[in-house]
Amino acid sequence: GLSKLEEGVGLVLSRWTALQMAVQNEWGGRSSAVKAHQLAADIVAWLVHPTLPRYIDELEEMLDENMLLSFNTEIEDGSLEEVAEQLMLLHEECLHGNYDTISKLQMSQPTVQSVSQSKKLSGDGSEDESSGEEGEPASEMDIDSESNQQAATIDKLETSKADKLTENEIADGWSVVPSRRKKGQHKS
Repeated sequence: GLSKLEEGVGLVLSRWTALQMAVQNEWGGRSSAVKAHQLAADIVAWLVHPTLPRYIDELEEMLDENMLLSFNTEIEDGSLEEVAEQLMLLHEECLHGNYDTISKLQMSQPTVQSVSQSKKLSGDGSEDESSGEEGEPASEMDIDSESNQQAATIDKLETSKADKLTENEIADGWSVVPSRRKKGQHKS
Protein backbone atom coordinates (compact mmCIF):
# COMPACT_ATOMS: atom_id res chain seq x y z
CA GLY A 1 0.00 0.00 0.00
CA LEU A 2 2.75 2.48 0.92
CA SER A 3 4.70 2.01 -2.31
CA LYS A 4 1.47 2.51 -4.30
CA LEU A 5 0.75 5.69 -2.32
CA GLU A 6 4.30 6.96 -2.96
CA GLU A 7 3.89 6.20 -6.66
CA GLY A 8 0.52 7.95 -6.74
CA VAL A 9 1.82 11.07 -4.97
CA GLY A 10 4.70 11.21 -7.45
CA LEU A 11 2.29 10.86 -10.37
CA VAL A 12 0.01 13.64 -9.07
CA LEU A 13 2.96 16.00 -8.54
CA SER A 14 4.44 15.16 -11.97
CA ARG A 15 1.20 16.44 -13.50
CA TRP A 16 1.06 19.68 -11.49
CA THR A 17 2.09 22.29 -14.04
CA ALA A 18 3.15 24.95 -11.51
CA LEU A 19 5.53 22.57 -9.73
CA GLN A 20 6.94 21.15 -12.96
CA MET A 21 7.61 24.64 -14.36
CA ALA A 22 9.32 25.63 -11.10
CA VAL A 23 11.53 22.54 -11.30
CA GLN A 24 12.29 22.83 -15.01
CA ASN A 25 13.19 26.53 -14.75
CA GLU A 26 15.09 25.94 -11.48
CA TRP A 27 13.11 28.56 -9.57
CA GLY A 28 14.22 26.70 -6.46
CA GLY A 29 17.86 26.83 -7.57
CA ARG A 30 19.95 23.96 -8.88
CA SER A 31 18.41 21.60 -6.33
CA SER A 32 14.85 22.18 -7.60
CA ALA A 33 14.37 18.52 -8.59
CA VAL A 34 15.60 17.39 -5.16
CA LYS A 35 13.17 19.82 -3.51
CA ALA A 36 10.29 18.38 -5.56
CA HIS A 37 11.22 14.82 -4.47
CA GLN A 38 11.42 16.02 -0.86
CA LEU A 39 7.94 17.57 -1.19
CA ALA A 40 6.61 14.19 -2.37
CA ALA A 41 8.27 12.43 0.58
CA ASP A 42 6.89 15.03 3.02
CA ILE A 43 3.37 14.59 1.62
CA VAL A 44 3.54 10.79 1.95
CA ALA A 45 4.85 11.11 5.53
CA TRP A 46 2.01 13.52 6.37
CA LEU A 47 -0.62 11.25 4.80
CA VAL A 48 0.53 8.10 6.61
CA HIS A 49 1.29 9.69 10.01
CA PRO A 50 -0.54 7.42 12.47
CA THR A 51 -1.73 10.01 15.01
CA LEU A 52 -2.33 13.15 12.96
CA PRO A 53 -5.85 13.91 11.80
CA ARG A 54 -5.65 14.86 8.13
CA TYR A 55 -7.43 18.00 6.97
CA ILE A 56 -7.30 19.13 3.37
CA ASP A 57 -6.65 22.77 4.31
CA GLU A 58 -3.48 21.69 6.13
CA LEU A 59 -2.31 19.87 3.01
CA GLU A 60 -3.09 22.96 0.90
CA GLU A 61 -1.07 25.04 3.37
CA MET A 62 1.85 22.58 3.17
CA LEU A 63 1.81 22.76 -0.65
CA ASP A 64 1.50 26.55 -0.61
CA GLU A 65 4.35 27.05 1.88
CA ASN A 66 6.58 24.62 0.02
CA MET A 67 6.04 26.35 -3.34
CA LEU A 68 6.69 29.75 -1.76
CA LEU A 69 9.72 28.82 0.37
CA SER A 70 11.35 26.22 -1.89
CA PHE A 71 10.52 27.66 -5.32
CA ASN A 72 9.74 31.35 -4.66
CA THR A 73 6.41 30.71 -6.39
CA GLU A 74 2.99 31.86 -5.23
CA ILE A 75 0.11 29.77 -6.52
CA GLU A 76 -3.26 31.49 -6.93
CA ASP A 77 -4.76 29.59 -9.86
CA GLY A 78 -6.77 27.07 -7.85
CA SER A 79 -4.32 24.26 -8.59
CA LEU A 80 -3.25 24.01 -4.92
CA GLU A 81 -6.77 23.00 -3.98
CA GLU A 82 -7.05 20.61 -6.93
CA VAL A 83 -3.74 18.90 -6.13
CA ALA A 84 -4.58 18.65 -2.41
CA GLU A 85 -7.97 17.15 -3.27
CA GLN A 86 -6.37 14.61 -5.63
CA LEU A 87 -3.82 13.65 -2.96
CA MET A 88 -6.48 13.20 -0.25
CA LEU A 89 -8.62 11.10 -2.62
CA LEU A 90 -5.59 9.04 -3.61
CA HIS A 91 -4.76 8.35 0.05
CA GLU A 92 -8.35 7.35 0.80
CA GLU A 93 -8.43 4.99 -2.19
CA CYS A 94 -5.08 3.41 -1.24
CA LEU A 95 -6.40 2.76 2.29
CA HIS A 96 -9.16 0.67 0.71
CA GLY A 97 -6.86 -1.10 -1.77
CA ASN A 98 -8.35 0.83 -4.69
CA TYR A 99 -5.66 1.88 -7.18
CA ASP A 100 -7.91 3.09 -10.03
CA THR A 101 -6.69 6.70 -9.80
CA ILE A 102 -3.07 5.55 -9.93
CA SER A 103 -3.82 3.46 -13.03
CA LYS A 104 -5.49 6.44 -14.72
CA LEU A 105 -2.53 8.68 -13.82
CA GLN A 106 -0.10 6.11 -15.23
CA MET A 107 -1.92 6.23 -18.55
CA SER A 108 -2.07 10.03 -18.72
CA GLN A 109 0.78 12.16 -19.97
CA PRO A 110 3.09 13.82 -17.41
CA THR A 111 3.10 17.61 -17.45
CA VAL A 112 6.85 17.85 -18.09
CA GLN A 113 6.39 17.49 -21.85
CA SER A 114 3.71 20.17 -22.05
CA VAL A 115 5.70 22.47 -19.76
CA SER A 116 8.69 22.28 -22.10
CA GLN A 117 6.44 23.69 -24.82
CA SER A 118 5.07 26.49 -22.65
CA LYS A 119 6.63 29.89 -22.97
CA LYS A 120 5.78 33.45 -22.18
CA LEU A 121 4.53 35.09 -25.34
CA SER A 122 5.17 38.73 -26.16
CA GLY A 123 2.16 40.90 -26.97
CA ASP A 124 1.99 42.42 -30.46
CA GLY A 125 3.98 45.62 -30.78
CA SER A 126 5.72 45.29 -27.43
CA GLU A 127 9.49 45.52 -27.37
CA ASP A 128 10.58 42.49 -25.39
CA GLU A 129 14.37 42.55 -25.21
CA SER A 130 14.57 38.95 -24.03
CA SER A 131 13.08 37.35 -27.14
CA GLY A 132 15.29 36.37 -30.06
CA GLU A 133 14.46 36.63 -33.74
CA GLU A 134 10.76 36.61 -34.56
CA GLY A 135 9.31 33.16 -34.08
CA GLU A 136 12.19 31.93 -31.94
CA PRO A 137 11.36 30.83 -28.40
CA ALA A 138 13.17 32.63 -25.60
CA SER A 139 16.44 30.92 -24.70
CA GLU A 140 16.93 29.21 -21.36
CA MET A 141 19.05 32.16 -20.22
CA ASP A 142 16.22 34.52 -21.09
CA ILE A 143 13.85 32.38 -19.07
CA ASP A 144 16.24 32.40 -16.08
CA SER A 145 16.55 36.19 -16.20
CA GLU A 146 12.78 36.54 -16.23
CA SER A 147 12.12 33.79 -13.71
CA ASN A 148 11.74 36.18 -10.77
CA GLN A 149 9.06 38.15 -12.60
CA GLN A 150 7.46 34.98 -13.91
CA ALA A 151 7.54 33.28 -10.53
CA ALA A 152 5.01 35.81 -9.30
CA THR A 153 2.72 35.07 -12.22
CA ILE A 154 3.21 31.32 -12.73
CA ASP A 155 -0.10 30.87 -11.00
CA LYS A 156 -1.77 32.36 -14.06
CA LEU A 157 -0.43 29.79 -16.51
CA GLU A 158 -2.50 26.68 -16.68
CA THR A 159 -5.13 24.65 -14.97
CA SER A 160 -8.24 23.08 -16.30
CA LYS A 161 -10.08 26.19 -15.09
CA ALA A 162 -7.74 28.71 -16.77
CA ASP A 163 -9.47 28.81 -20.14
CA LYS A 164 -10.14 32.54 -19.93
CA LEU A 165 -7.40 35.07 -19.25
CA THR A 166 -7.89 38.34 -17.41
CA GLU A 167 -6.93 41.66 -18.99
CA ASN A 168 -3.83 41.80 -16.78
CA GLU A 169 -2.72 38.35 -17.91
CA ILE A 170 -3.19 39.28 -21.56
CA ALA A 171 -1.29 42.54 -20.98
CA ASP A 172 1.52 40.53 -19.37
CA GLY A 173 1.74 38.42 -22.52
CA TRP A 174 0.21 35.18 -21.22
CA SER A 175 -1.86 33.09 -23.56
CA VAL A 176 -3.76 29.82 -23.33
CA VAL A 177 -1.71 27.04 -24.91
CA PRO A 178 -3.85 24.43 -26.70
CA SER A 179 -3.35 20.81 -25.78
CA ARG A 180 -0.81 18.75 -27.74
CA ARG A 181 -3.52 16.51 -29.08
CA LYS A 182 -4.96 19.38 -31.09
CA LYS A 183 -1.62 20.73 -32.36
CA GLY A 184 0.72 17.81 -32.73
CA GLN A 185 3.20 19.73 -34.87
CA HIS A 186 5.67 20.81 -32.17
CA LYS A 187 6.72 17.40 -30.90
CA SER A 188 10.26 17.19 -29.62
